[in-house]
Amino acid sequence: MIGLLQRVSSARVEVADKNVGAIGRGLLVYVGVERDDNESRADRLLDRLLGYRVFPDTEGKMNLSVTDVNGGLLLVPQFTLAADTKKGMRPSFTPAAAPDAGRRLFDHLLAQARRQHPKVEAGVFGADMQVTLTNDGPVTFWLET
Repeated sequence: MIGLLQRVSSARVEVADKNVGAIGRGLLVYVGVERDDNESRADRLLDRLLGYRVFPDTEGKMNLSVTDVNGGLLLVPQFTLAADTKKGMRPSFTPAAAPDAGRRLFDHLLAQARRQHPKVEAGVFGADMQVTLTNDGPVTFWLET
């Protein structure tokens, strides 16, 4: 499972001109599900997202997690993260999970996140989404499990 996380001062996602999720300070995470992913990989990704130290402490060093700063978590499904881009001029989506499996694992990740963290919002699986964000830093990390 792939999580492309961005530290943000704010972010929101819209579907059909309707706001479906928004956070202030926190993490915007694009989530890609690959063919061999399962619930344990989703759980491991969530552990890393909640504990990954990307927020500055009082000395300006990245020593605090989204949990430590009581920040928001905005999860956005993005199957294109699982693309194979090694050859040619068009991405191959062979590595991506089938839509039903991808939806099931994204829903699992979202449900677990809502159990473990007080401020969780999400995009809509399979929807055409418009994402607006203010990247803080910029700070962006690619996490894989």
